[in-house]
Amino acid sequence: MEAQRHRSPHLHDGDRLLRLHDLVGRPTNTAGLKAPKKEKRVKKEPRTQAPVEAPYVAPKPKITIKSSPDKLVEIFDGMTLHDLSKRSGAAISALQSILADLGERVESEFDSIGIDLAELVAMEIGVNIRRMHTGEGVVEPRPAVVTVMGHVDHGKTSLLDSLRQTSVAAKEAGGITQHIGAFVVEMQSGASVTFLDTPGHAAFSAMRARGAAVTDIVVLVVAADDGVMPQTLEAISHAKVANVPIVVAINKCDKSGADRERVRIQLGSEGLLLEDMGGDVQVVEISALSKLGLDKLEEALFLQAEIMDLKARTDGPAQAFVVEARVDRGRGPLATAIVKSGTLVSGQYIVVGAEWGRIRSLRDTTGKVTESAKPAMPIEIEGLRGLPMAGDDVVVVDSEERARMLSQGRKKKQEKDRLRKIDEDMTEEAENADETTERVEMPIIVKADVQGSVQAVTDALRSLNSPQVFVNIVHVGVGPVSEHDIDLAQACRAYIVGFNIRNPPSAITQGATQANIKILLHKVIYHLLEEMGRLIVEKAPGTAETEISGEGEVLNIFELKGRSKSKGPDIKIAGCRITDGHFSRSGTMRLLTSGDVVFEGPCASLKREKQDADTLDKGDCGLVIEDCDDFQVGDTIQCLEQVMRKPKFISTQSGAVRIDC
Repeated sequence: MEAQRHRSPHLHDGDRLLRLHDLVGRPTNTAGLKAPKKEKRVKKEPRTQAPVEAPYVAPKPKITIKSSPDKLVEIFDGMTLHDLSKRSGAAISALQSILADLGERVESEFDSIGIDLAELVAMEIGVNIRRMHTGEGVVEPRPAVVTVMGHVDHGKTSLLDSLRQTSVAAKEAGGITQHIGAFVVEMQSGASVTFLDTPGHAAFSAMRARGAAVTDIVVLVVAADDGVMPQTLEAISHAKVANVPIVVAINKCDKSGADRERVRIQLGSEGLLLEDMGGDVQVVEISALSKLGLDKLEEALFLQAEIMDLKARTDGPAQAFVVEARVDRGRGPLATAIVKSGTLVSGQYIVVGAEWGRIRSLRDTTGKVTESAKPAMPIEIEGLRGLPMAGDDVVVVDSEERARMLSQGRKKKQEKDRLRKIDEDMTEEAENADETTERVEMPIIVKADVQGSVQAVTDALRSLNSPQVFVNIVHVGVGPVSEHDIDLAQACRAYIVGFNIRNPPSAITQGATQANIKILLHKVIYHLLEEMGRLIVEKAPGTAETEISGEGEVLNIFELKGRSKSKGPDIKIAGCRITDGHFSRSGTMRLLTSGDVVFEGPCASLKREKQDADTLDKGDCGLVIEDCDDFQVGDTIQCLEQVMRKPKFISTQSGAVRIDC
């Protein structure tokens, strides 16, 4: 029994192993629990049933925004995504995606966003923006900003000299104002007026336009002995576009040859309704040198300012515009700006155009350091990281991070606009390639004392573009000529144009001479444009033109008959008398009978007294025209030559220049 009991568990285990063997279909060793051997994988028959088709799930599309570089969107502080979407035409989801990339999250489309954030989003969309500043806050009366405009040498700077008892005109090169100056003048009544002096030369049209954009009143100076000139008309146009009232100052009234009535008639014919003629434009007769009529001009300005009731917000962030910018060797980039509203405080983070910085110091027009600047006050800003452009707006931001972001966004948009403009110009040139003649390139590097002059000189040089010479401004900068400029000029074989800057050191001058680089330094833009005009004319390849170099009359006809085959067939010789110009052996001969052209062909032979000649002046000669024997006594023969016609540099008394091809 015990033996049976002892074996029964084994038998029971064996039965279980056999049962497991039947289940898995594999041989099993009943003596032990070894791992079963792997069987060969049986190849499955190909599936006859079609696979189940699962629906395709497309990846989440990236939101693309169509750029609208010509669209202008007005933005303001506190606007919502709904407002920005409605004004720009972009979807709200696209705007939210841009905000997420900027690290900002807006839950609802009706949540307000700051004006800086709105500008960043608008720049990513690819539209142009205009900042609309709020007028809420403490509003107080402010001084008037007066711009003095007019033709060159009509006495604008001399007028300011008399008002502020200084002599700026004597400091200007040639007595001509070369860049904008902002000054505060204390009038006899005790009130202060901010004056802007703008250049009168044609090349500074853009600078005058910026002056009209920030001014309240324009004083149009017209010389009584000279009358209305081209720059006078430009100044009137800028003032009308900016919707700025004009006060006319007829200067040099005490000069011999002054004709004040003629000036009034000319201004009236240009659309200025003077008070003398029933209009509302005030006219004052003055003499800047003898200080005649300045009190009347002061009264006219204050009357106009009183009518306009000039006021501005004095609290909150400032809104200002740059009227000039330059680089100081010790203080770095400096920007002269006029505050339009608010208060600009030292230590604030600002974005000026595409540059940013923290205001290190503010200086008034006398050079004194001040802590703040109120509306209508010209101020010099120190602390920018780069040099802004004249005409840029000054924006106050909350932090350095926001200033960096706004500056980078503006630079990115400027680069996009620049590349788009290049692409458009290249497309236009490709379309007109078949119509244009051979065109050479003249690379130029422009350096000037201030940013406004850089832009004005650049615009003036580009106006000298012609179908034969392309004026390519490869680099511009503020300050003296540097070694970097020499290296760049050597790389692209460029001319270096310096305007109103000091002479470069001898080392740089010697380097330029060794590299055969021309440095052209000028202080008066007339002389600069004249010299560049001559260089452009010299560099121009010219256009091939056919001209009549000589004319003669057929007096007799000689025939050579019976010539041998080796000497050619019979020929006709025209005995001519050259009456005008000269005949050339290399020219083309034109035969005219009774004034009508009957043949044109090359000259086969030209002789005088049996001697072959290449060129013959007035007198008798023998002439053979190839493949022509139809001439008769009394016919006219003209000699045609190809000449290279160079363009002409044209300069007018008004200062306008051009290249005439």
